[in-house]
Amino acid sequence: MTAPPDRTDAAKPGWLRILKILGPGIITGAADDDPSGIATYSQTGAQFGYGQLWTSLYQLPLMIAVQEACARIGMVTGKGLAGVIKQHYSRKVLIGTVLLVVVANIINIGADIGAVAAAVQLVVPIPFALLAVATALLVVGLEVALSYRIYSRILKWLALALLAYPATALIIHEPWGKILYATLVPHIEFNFAFLFIITGVFGTSISPYMFFWQASEEVEELIENQVPLDTQGAPVLPVRAIRDMRIDTAVGMVAAELAQWFIIMTTATVLFSHGVTNITTAADAAKALEPLVRSFPNSGQVAKDLFAVGVIGLGLLAIPVLAGSAAYPLAEALDWSEGLSKTFGKARGFYGVIIAATLVGLLLNFIGVDPIKALVFTAVFNGLAAVPLLLMIGLINGDKAVLGAARGRWLSQSLIWLTFAIMGLSAVALIYTLIAPH
Repeated sequence: MTAPPDRTDAAKPGWLRILKILGPGIITGAADDDPSGIATYSQTGAQFGYGQLWTSLYQLPLMIAVQEACARIGMVTGKGLAGVIKQHYSRKVLIGTVLLVVVANIINIGADIGAVAAAVQLVVPIPFALLAVATALLVVGLEVALSYRIYSRILKWLALALLAYPATALIIHEPWGKILYATLVPHIEFNFAFLFIITGVFGTSISPYMFFWQASEEVEELIENQVPLDTQGAPVLPVRAIRDMRIDTAVGMVAAELAQWFIIMTTATVLFSHGVTNITTAADAAKALEPLVRSFPNSGQVAKDLFAVGVIGLGLLAIPVLAGSAAYPLAEALDWSEGLSKTFGKARGFYGVIIAATLVGLLLNFIGVDPIKALVFTAVFNGLAAVPLLLMIGLINGDKAVLGAARGRWLSQSLIWLTFAIMGLSAVALIYTLIAPH
């Protein structure tokens, strides 16, 4: 059987070929810096200065390895992660996996809806409850009415507001020697506050929804590009498909980690160095951008506006990713028609999960939890939930019966098991400091 043409075009310049192959990886990377990520990175910069700056560097190979494995699983099998688990593992493992990611995603959806509402309040004085409801309805309406491909193309440009952080870092005095040292040399404190935030940093960077989203989106790409199947029902991949996916994934993860590095660095310099060590509101987080707009009249409000644009854009981009990555595994587990490429009429159960997950997430905003605290708590919960899911990814990645010749090689397997060990130890240490007598 003849393989379909590659996503690349050899006649085009290198940078155009790279732009053409950017897809699920770059969207996953952009969604990784969702409001929960921004809040968590801002809090660690304000609370611990440059103390956790090293996480940006050392997480990068771990993120790339995990996301590459998830994408490869989707491409090689033509199934999402839940579909693979359903086919090759027990029903108990499937149910546990699906419940874990659905619960984690709903909590994250709720926190991101609250963050978008709080960000809008920085610009216009509208009641929080009204803004939260409007955000949820807008996301559901657009996700059902529009192709996510069109939706994401529009919203991902709002993510450029994150460039305000490197811009701020470049115009203020930075202790670059100290920053370089903090980036290269890990600093760890064995206390609850430090371990709580670092678990959140790992959890919002290497997050459950990213695993399921990228695997399922790679399957969507196969369907859209009409990739043929072999006699066993597995996709017949183009020659350079895996290579292109790896480029896409690496670019997305590098962009995500650069954003994390600049957010931690900027908030450490602007806030921590001036005695602001606790971020309790969106307005507190926005103060990190004030040096960039100091020459503007009413610079405090301009900083809030700039911060709000980034949070709103990334929130509206990430919430559908979170809802979709809850719907994919549940639909696969129940044998429902699935996919954002399908219309509502052809995938009612799938879209029903998206709507339900978004609305339940919305309700979480009315239990009296502060939006910023909810964002950081969500990141920590993701850090705990990721551990058993990484165990499953590690098992599938090395399973020849599932992936055949495309199973992970020694480097891929080593990095994924290292990620599992690091996040597992972080979770255990956090729980121990919480329950140990003081």
